[in-house]
Amino acid sequence: QVQLVESGGGLVQAGDSLRLSCAVSGGTVSRYAMGWIRQAPGKEREVVVAISRSGAGIYYTDSVKGRFTISRDNARNTVYLQMNNLKPEDTAVYYCAADVDSGFLGTVVTPSEYDYWGQGTQVTVSS
Repeated sequence: QVQLVESGGGLVQAGDSLRLSCAVSGGTVSRYAMGWIRQAPGKEREVVVAISRSGAGIYYTDSVKGRFTISRDNARNTVYLQMNNLKPEDTAVYYCAADVDSGFLGTVVTPSEYDYWGQGTQVTVSS
């Protein structure tokens, strides 16, 4: 079975940076569309960033454009989320997820479309 394990979350101050990692086992990361999804208390899950199977298609939600960057290391079978200039409104549990049947060039921007999920890592940004 496909397993995803996130790491790198923590408690930081506004303006700080974090890098989240998602290690994939039981599958090949380059075969999947990958995404980072966050959920804050009382809010619905939101796809923050996503990358297509090809690696050429990348999606960012408006609130993180210019601050967050998704990347994939096929050799290490790992996907990353670099988070810069963090804001208190970024506070949430961040999940890594994989979609196994998306198109080669398309990103997956709806949380319910993802097939496999990690356990989540908490990111807390203080003022």
